[in-house]
Amino acid sequence: MKKINTSKAPAAIGPYSQALIVNGILYSSGQIPLDPATGNVVEGGIKEQSLQVMKNIKAILEEANTSFENVFKTTCFLSNIEDFAAFNEVYAEYFTGKPARSCVAVKDLPKGVLVEVEVIALVS
Repeated sequence: MKKINTSKAPAAIGPYSQALIVNGILYSSGQIPLDPATGNVVEGGIKEQSLQVMKNIKAILEEANTSFENVFKTTCFLSNIEDFAAFNEVYAEYFTGKPARSCVAVKDLPKGVLVEVEVIALVS
């Protein structure tokens, strides 16, 4: 088992790792729209927050020597299901391989954010 940690994605805000690689598969923790430089939630609505989440995921994937193309499962959490279409616009730009996905609305997310995404990916 290998822990993945990069300063290009937000540090964990609890007792967990950004991601782990087990038997050639990366399991990421949920990424929320925190700016890794400041640790603050990015300003804006669902599109801006979704974009920051994708940047954070990209940094973790790159640190693990993999990419969005190798992601085969995502789990997405929205604080408001009415953001589904706008979230999908950003999501589709990054997950062009169309991995399997679950997307649900939840009552609350950490720090009051609008979106959280976790991924599972193959690692070379």
